[in-house]
Amino acid sequence: MHITQETDYALRIVYCLAKSEKRRDARSISEEMCVTLRFSLKILGKLVSSGIVESYKGNRGGYELARPACEITMKDVIEAVEGPYRLSRCIGEEGAGECNRGMSGCCVFQTVFRQISDDINRQLAAVNFQMLTEHCNCK
Repeated sequence: MHITQETDYALRIVYCLAKSEKRRDARSISEEMCVTLRFSLKILGKLVSSGIVESYKGNRGGYELARPACEITMKDVIEAVEGPYRLSRCIGEEGAGECNRGMSGCCVFQTVFRQISDDINRQLAAVNFQMLTEHCNCK
């Protein structure tokens, strides 16, 4: 199991903006992150819609973080692209989701999947982009 390529790129794009601490144009972001311009623009659109990134038009246009890097978590970016993380579709936001067996109520698997999903979401929410830029010297 792994995150989608789109989410991986979204995390890298937000990291790029956090690292540069300035407004960047889509082309330079896409080149630095090795993502096609078209795909970068699609991802940037989702990040803008979710309030993680701001978009500016005109000669001095481009993209920058909408709030400080310390306030943007990996969980925020993943949810902006994919929606809430859940290990199984049987876990709904509030109560049961879609049971694979067509049953209702809570089963042992749903309980375990919910606990694992909660743990992962807590860990993703604990990592913000300021931490990543300060503690990682990789590209």
